[in-house]
Amino acid sequence: MLGIVGYGAYIPRLRLNRKAVTQANAWFAPHLGGKAKGTRAMANWDEDSITMAVAAARDCLGSGEDRSRVHSLYLASSTLPFAERLNAGIVSEALTLGDTVEALDIGGSLRAAMSGLGEALSKAQTIKGDVLLLAADNRKTRAASAQEIDYGDGAAAMLVGTRNVIAEYLGGGTVSVDFVDHFRLAGEDIDYFWEERWIRDEGIGKLLPKAIKTALKNAGVTAESVDHFIFPSTLSKIDAQLAKTCGIKPAAVVDNLAAGVGDTGTPHALLMLAHLLETAQPGQLIVVSQFGSGAQALVFRVTDAIRNFQPRTGASKWLARGVEETSYTKFLAFKSQLELERGMRGEQDKKTALTTLYRHRSAILGLVGGRCEKTGEVHYPPSRLSYTQGAPALDTQKPYKLAERQATVLSWSAEYLSYYPSPPHFYGQIDFDGGGRILMEFTDIAKGDVDTSTRVEMVFRVKDVDDKRGFVRYFWKATPLRDATAQVSE
Repeated sequence: MLGIVGYGAYIPRLRLNRKAVTQANAWFAPHLGGKAKGTRAMANWDEDSITMAVAAARDCLGSGEDRSRVHSLYLASSTLPFAERLNAGIVSEALTLGDTVEALDIGGSLRAAMSGLGEALSKAQTIKGDVLLLAADNRKTRAASAQEIDYGDGAAAMLVGTRNVIAEYLGGGTVSVDFVDHFRLAGEDIDYFWEERWIRDEGIGKLLPKAIKTALKNAGVTAESVDHFIFPSTLSKIDAQLAKTCGIKPAAVVDNLAAGVGDTGTPHALLMLAHLLETAQPGQLIVVSQFGSGAQALVFRVTDAIRNFQPRTGASKWLARGVEETSYTKFLAFKSQLELERGMRGEQDKKTALTTLYRHRSAILGLVGGRCEKTGEVHYPPSRLSYTQGAPALDTQKPYKLAERQATVLSWSAEYLSYYPSPPHFYGQIDFDGGGRILMEFTDIAKGDVDTSTRVEMVFRVKDVDDKRGFVRYFWKATPLRDATAQVSE
């Protein structure tokens, strides 16, 4: 059996109030008032496609340290931070997958994640192990545009293999056509769009039915037997119209999360799938489709094994964790579309020593410390010398992963003196369960969220950006545990 063996999702905690956007731009674009309902997912300043992909992967893989089952890693996105650097390689280091993992970036179309899922399914048939497909987008839009309101930020993960399959792959269909509904030239940040009626009638209306019909035929199932139909789009009711055209019952159309999240772009079909799989029942048929430079559809049947898998957090809980944001200027600043005064303290050169980054990549990107075999003490950063007072020892440390361990705040501070993209700057000493102490930044917090003895977990984020050279530095940060069921880890 071949198919999905695990899934995960990630939705940023901040949710931009759409009314705040329409009110800020009412002087220029009063016609956007009709879009003032609900919220859209908004990435924090220290989040991008890489960090969100890592979060979705951890949601899928769980907190276990052994991830040797992952043979290949695919990262699909239309907003990869680096044009010349393997973005999937950064993700692999953060997940501590090992040097032998095959890592690949996929882009060029909004259905890149669907194409990646198809490739992952093909790959999984020929290897011993699983293929981890990640998809994430953090798109920029023009201010006072419909896309600014309709879009959202997020990520999804699908683990594909042949063991313990929870959604069996039955067949797929693809239509590859150079239909340009929007485009973005290399070096540009914002897409150019063509008119909506053209996209709806000539693009989606004609290309998607072909892909879906082929997928159903290859899967050997009828349209009437489909239990869940996934099609992400910002066009109102187009999913229901498409289902009707294809002969799929109206009740099968899956909620596209537009009201609270928005359209996350490349990952959105898989994000909807991850959300659906939380409640899907054995035997149900799912059609997942997406539009972009043509169309693609894949058909899955849910198996009994669905009862044996749960994501670490899951899309539903990410949705529940949302915090409304009403500051439109904060949104623009976090998207690097509004330059704020940094003051002299924000002028320092942030050049990264690439040699140092390479030598210490496990400690920096994977948050791997060292545990002394003699004393059991945990040291970070790891070193050849274990500096236990009165008992120094040489070459006794073994790699000790900290990213999946919870911790407790020992001391903390919040200050406005230095430049920080989202003041105040929260940081402090944290003690890990099982040993290890690090001075860490805190993220995704507001005043009152952190105090001495607050329980925290680790998240992979942007540390800072070298504006002179365009290099992004990544590291781990602490954020408060927000699940009531959180327990002290061993």
